[in-house]
Amino acid sequence: MKSGLFFILYVFWCTLLHAQVNSVTLSGKLKAKQSAESPAFINILLKKKVDSGFVTGTISKEDGSYVLSGVKPGSYFLQISSANFQPKNIDLFVGSLAEFLVIPTIELEPATKVLSEVSVTGKTEEVNTKLDKKVINVSSNITQTGGSILQVMQTLPGVTVQDGKILIRGSDKVAVLVDGKQTALTGFGAQTSLDNIPASAIERIEIINNPSAKYDANGNAGIINIIFKKTKKDGWSGKIGMTTGLGAIWEKRANLPTIRPQFQGTPKLNPSASVNYRKNKINWFLQGDYYYNPTLNKNEFVDRYYDNGDTIYQQTKRNRKTTVVTGRTGFDWNISSNNLFSSSVLYSREKILDNGDEPFFKSNLNNRTRLWQFLEDEVKTTVTAMNTYQHKFDRPGEVINVGLNYTFHREDEKYFFTNSMPTYTGLDSFKLLSDEHVTDFTFDYIRPLRYGKLETGVKYRWRNIPTNMKFKPGINSPLDVNAGGWATYKEDIPAIYSNYSYETAKWEAEAGLRMEYVRVRYLVDPNHNTYKSDGYQYTQPFPSMRLAYKFDAKRKLSLFFNRRVDRPAELDIRVFPKFDDAEIIKVGNPALKPQYTNSVELAFRANRDQGYFYAALYHRFATGTITRIGTIVPGSTIIYNGMQNAGRSFNTGIELVYSGKLDTWLNYTLNVNGYHNQINAFSAVNLYPSPITYTSEKQEIYSGSIKLNLQMKIADKTDVQVAATYLAPDLIPQGRIEQRFGVDAGLKRSIQKGKAEFFINATDLFNTMIIRKHITGGGFNYTSADYYETQVVRVGYALKF
Repeated sequence: MKSGLFFILYVFWCTLLHAQVNSVTLSGKLKAKQSAESPAFINILLKKKVDSGFVTGTISKEDGSYVLSGVKPGSYFLQISSANFQPKNIDLFVGSLAEFLVIPTIELEPATKVLSEVSVTGKTEEVNTKLDKKVINVSSNITQTGGSILQVMQTLPGVTVQDGKILIRGSDKVAVLVDGKQTALTGFGAQTSLDNIPASAIERIEIINNPSAKYDANGNAGIINIIFKKTKKDGWSGKIGMTTGLGAIWEKRANLPTIRPQFQGTPKLNPSASVNYRKNKINWFLQGDYYYNPTLNKNEFVDRYYDNGDTIYQQTKRNRKTTVVTGRTGFDWNISSNNLFSSSVLYSREKILDNGDEPFFKSNLNNRTRLWQFLEDEVKTTVTAMNTYQHKFDRPGEVINVGLNYTFHREDEKYFFTNSMPTYTGLDSFKLLSDEHVTDFTFDYIRPLRYGKLETGVKYRWRNIPTNMKFKPGINSPLDVNAGGWATYKEDIPAIYSNYSYETAKWEAEAGLRMEYVRVRYLVDPNHNTYKSDGYQYTQPFPSMRLAYKFDAKRKLSLFFNRRVDRPAELDIRVFPKFDDAEIIKVGNPALKPQYTNSVELAFRANRDQGYFYAALYHRFATGTITRIGTIVPGSTIIYNGMQNAGRSFNTGIELVYSGKLDTWLNYTLNVNGYHNQINAFSAVNLYPSPITYTSEKQEIYSGSIKLNLQMKIADKTDVQVAATYLAPDLIPQGRIEQRFGVDAGLKRSIQKGKAEFFINATDLFNTMIIRKHITGGGFNYTSADYYETQVVRVGYALKF
């Protein structure tokens, strides 16, 4: 956070928009007072309150009902007139919180006398923006076009990526959804698979910092919702594209002696295609991507120091070849004007081949004590089926949504390694097979009201994950064969929620409550040498609230509060030891309990003629903080990383976004996020392979990030984007990660009369992104620097038809 913090540029490539409602549908009913006469064919006009200017109009149906569509938020009055009834004017405010509003029943007096027209004046209310959601259009990104979803994520405002996990405002407790639903593809814990899903299939990404009660209660930092593309054009339409590229163009740091070469000049290939057919009541779609992505996935140099005086120097080099096939197909069936059924299937197969080397040295690089070489062969297969039925009532905006979704995710991993020691060479291997089954049922009801809407619903999740680990030891094997076997994770979560929103000319309010009952059982093979079956259950309320005051049409202040939970991921409690490297073993903890978080945020937004200013102050307080703890067994240099509940932690900060235009050809968006992270002192016991107590003092740090996006139109149909990011030092389990910096750039040109586009871009243009860490554990400390592949240049072409 030194002076350089304020001079570094970043990209936030995409167009940033805050969610809003631009068009509202009004509905209501007329009733004859003290008469059985049906008030049919009554003239209903909507006029502006400020000058009585005509906006829209209609006549009532035979039953007295009426609908007015396409109304912009603002202040109006209804003018009702008929020869049989007395004229009537009704003041009306139309807000921006809901797409549908219901006007209470209006009673009409019989026409016994003529009333003079009432003229009403007031102030016009323009479109307002909501502060609880940011919407990013992926197509606006030039610097990451042709990349993965995870690469797109790290360019979003307030978002960083660390070790395959997504962080929002410094917290990794993030829920990632696909089309509003959580799946095994996006991860119920780490989101590493997102790095192998092409961004070409994505339409937009939503960041929800303060989710309402209708969302699952997990993810205290917020929700990221990935929306796949879907065409609304009638007839046949589609898009084909091809992206190729080259990564690791030059070497960041040379290998230590005696190991195989690291990847350099890694080729990339990503052909993609989508087709859509819409006619009458049916819309059918099909999308497909192939992604070939060799990378220098890890190139970490570590100096480890032990309390007994030993020092070890090592390198972990991992050459990875990844091949991903992703497909999505489905249909929308408009059964009638009031009923819609949608069904889709998302398929992904990810093949990973890792070839790695890990040399170990003592005192100097001429004294190699060990060489660990490995081959990891892993296949991840995911199939997600989504089914939704929607019924629309006659009242516009009143709907019932019913959903039934199923996800199957298989993790089939084989790990072979050669352990070369001074006196022997061992050949060892293990195999892990995990099948995840997730079934979600949802029922939601939405009813529009005069000044807002009411949402309520129920959800049930059933999740079952049987896992099996088999070890095949070699000579003097380091494998703990008694820690293998089987384990099964079972999860049941019924939930009910209700959410109410209300809006007037000056105030907005939204309040909700979600009640969840959670039962988790983790069944462990009785022959396991350390862990036994465990689990937990709870019934908890999770309230959410938003209150906003509108100073005028362009300025709004909002206050948020919510309570959320982060349940341990199955990987966090998995009892099988797995090698992060030859001398760092990670293992789960079946006794791990949920982390609860209360969040408060105060946000302000001011729209300008050519941009906007956004500021948010936020504070999060967590109990049962989930973290990773590393310890060693006396007499050994092997580090065992186990998961623990660390007690209380705090995250307090400020986020600023400033967007504007310097000239007709230059737009900019600056995002600054600064926060204070603190974890209170705590003690924990790592049980594997034998009980070791670890005690930590209070950890705290001031951290943040700066992201700047410059978008330039250098010629007709040609756009350039330059972006840079600075990430300040931050807390990680038992240590800190040092500052990081990178610059991205891209050019896109529209060709063939706007039907096609050509692009070229570069990620981490100057090859400066290096991950440096300092870790202090029980009986050891180490420093590391990871020179993994971050520099990639891509060229691509896409054609719409």
